[in-house]
Amino acid sequence: MNREPQDIILAPVVSEKAYAENNLGKYRFRVLQGTSKVEIRKAIEKLFKVHVVRVNTQRVRGKFKRLGRSSGMTSDWKRAIVTLAAGETIDFFEKV
Repeated sequence: MNREPQDIILAPVVSEKAYAENNLGKYRFRVLQGTSKVEIRKAIEKLFKVHVVRVNTQRVRGKFKRLGRSSGMTSDWKRAIVTLAAGETIDFFEKV
């Protein structure tokens, strides 16, 4: 399947752990379920003009949530941890 990079990379993951790993050249993204590591690598390289060394993925299961008498589950999603080549950064994550 031919997918556009904007369709594969959904959003950056914003957390303390994610920002701590930015110093090591690792960046976390929420990605489309069902995409391969190769597709994620090509999408990151095309969107941010960087060289990707490694891509690790994780399936995050949805959690049980309850609001009053209503209950349900949040959606499952996929996380990609992308390691960049030494000395490269993604300006999107840099603090202002």
